Amino acid sequence: MGIEVSYAIVFVKDMKRSVAFYRDTLGIPMRFESPEWTEFATGGATLALHYANADPRDSPGDLLAAGSCRPGLRVDNLDEFHKRMIAQEVHCSRPPENIHGTMVAEYVDPDGLPFSVSGGASA
Repeated sequence: MGIEVSYAIVFVKDMKRSVAFYRDTLGIPMRFESPEWTEFATGGATLALHYANADPRDSPGDLLAAGSCRPGLRVDNLDEFHKRMIAQEVHCSRPPENIHGTMVAEYVDPDGLPFSVSGGASA
């Protein structure tokens, strides 16, 4: 079963400042921009900025705080992947479900980093 990186979400405190950095300073072309969500055209996995309303000083360890990141993976068959993760006792924080037409599940790595996995699923 092949696994590929689908996206990385970078949680940001100031969307305009972060867009300027990734677009103007780093030179990554933008796909689209909104106050809460912006995507860049990287030619590979999607790099997305998501507005984070938490300040890491207010919520230490909050992985949705500005400056944190959440990876997203893609697999061919999410049902098979999910069964394998459960058999290996990987913590599942969100079982596979259809979100806007895509099957998505969320897991947590051994250090507490959440990651999402999307993919096809059997009926």
